[in-house]
Amino acid sequence: MAVIARDPNPGADLESADLLGAQLVRLLRAIGRAKHRVIKHGPEGLEQLAYAMLFCLVHDGPQRTGKLAEQLHAEISTISRQSRTLVRHGLVERGADPIDGRACVLKATAEGERVFADNRRQRNLWLAGLLADWSAADRVTLTTLLQRLSDDIESAAAATDSTK
Repeated sequence: MAVIARDPNPGADLESADLLGAQLVRLLRAIGRAKHRVIKHGPEGLEQLAYAMLFCLVHDGPQRTGKLAEQLHAEISTISRQSRTLVRHGLVERGADPIDGRACVLKATAEGERVFADNRRQRNLWLAGLLADWSAADRVTLTTLLQRLSDDIESAAAATDSTK
């Protein structure tokens, strides 16, 4: 999904925005590299998108493939392929949609929830280790600012989507 940038307010600080953008790119690259070392619990051969699907199913409950595709900004065919892998590994099961019995929903199994919990625990241990030397106030500030930035990004994306 492309987000179209609006003309900034006359008082917008483009220099700070450029510095932030560079740090966000650096952060995303560092996270991408670290993910492969930190999160390895569960069946071999699962792609990153499969874990993202498992997160959505554990966090938000059973869903249709179309909803997952929308949430994860992926093609339905890609979600379908990943769901077959998750089902084959016993992490997800298919069931009838309670609203429309002709459609199916995907649901995390007990094993899928266990794998998700193991990955979450590993992530939390890794983050706690990284931030061990940070003050409690700095950890709270980081979390608060990241939440605010995420909220603003999601709001801007929703506003862009609603104008289409």
